[in-house]
Amino acid sequence: MTPDEPLSLHWHDLPAAEQPALLERLWTAVCDLRDRYRLPLRSRWWEDQIQVEALTALVAWVARYDSGEWDDPPGKLALLFELERVQLLLRTGHEPFDPERDRGGFDRHLAGLCAPACPTGVLP
Repeated sequence: MTPDEPLSLHWHDLPAAEQPALLERLWTAVCDLRDRYRLPLRSRWWEDQIQVEALTALVAWVARYDSGEWDDPPGKLALLFELERVQLLLRTGHEPFDPERDRGGFDRHLAGLCAPACPTGVLP
């Protein structure tokens, strides 16, 4: 998987060794979308499969417009209106998400995913 490759909507089907790299890319994209669309993310969103799937889909959707692959104003409006429904999926969690405070927990989560596939502790 390259950094420019689109995020897979089927991230959970990836080999365990590839999941940390995808989640690392998702972290960056989610932080960007949080700021751009004022998403009300909660701490530890990466531990909730529904939130990860919703955010992965949203990242992929936005990326198609940002790349110019899609040039469809009504579709972009539909995306913007859909944000309200996506926000309902993001309400579960602990405290409000803070990238600086939550990064350590995210890194521990990645290390846990990597443990069986990366006995050296080094992410692929």
